Amino acid sequence: MYSFLSYMSRRIYNDCVARSTPNPDLTPLFAALADRTRLRLLNLMNGREVCVCYFVEILRQSQPKISRHLAYLRRAGIASARREGKWMHYSIEHPSHPGAVAILDATLASFGADREMQSDLARLTKACCQPRTFVTLDGAPLPTRVAPETV
Repeated sequence: MYSFLSYMSRRIYNDCVARSTPNPDLTPLFAALADRTRLRLLNLMNGREVCVCYFVEILRQSQPKISRHLAYLRRAGIASARREGKWMHYSIEHPSHPGAVAILDATLASFGADREMQSDLARLTKACCQPRTFVTLDGAPLPTRVAPETV
């Protein structure tokens, strides 16, 4: 019994060490942040969980294109998805590496000075307050605030 526990402990430790690389490959993160549409999506998700239909309405782009960009953000490890019935909700997922978190946080903070980003947020607020004026949002769940992650 002892040798099995010892073996499992070593295996779990080795798996954890293998997953926690001190110098992660930041290429996927930078590639995800290199596209204006993906930055706009992150801006809309900042501090909230948002249904795909809102992205389509606010950014005025097709659902397949929005979904492709969201998949890119998920592969880069900075967005997560949750299904609720027919609705897909997305939110920001903070990476595990502190350097990647700092890069993402600096990027999110920079949106406050960008006119287009602020315009997108204003449209999101309007869509949330008056969803019936947006035909595509009829019956859609409202975006919800998410608790900030502690890293």
